[in-house]
Amino acid sequence: MIYILDLLNKIKWDKRENQELYTIHYHDRVENKNKEVKYTGIMAIEPPFMLLEINKKLTYIPLHRIKEIRKKNIIVWQRS
Repeated sequence: MIYILDLLNKIKWDKRENQELYTIHYHDRVENKNKEVKYTGIMAIEPPFMLLEINKKLTYIPLHRIKEIRKKNIIVWQRS
């Protein structure tokens, strides 16, 4: 299985990948529910976090909270 950081970087840097097709599903501990964001919403990947802009506010999401990554609604990576 590929590590989450490796997959996020592959999507970002591999010219064969289309970032627009990917969504990231993670667990939000504040609202205690799973959320979905588009890959293109990631402003930066700074291990062990990814930086998103949510409601005009910068938010750091720990990479260990990512539950799955989908490409065109097909799961391509899932935390076991």
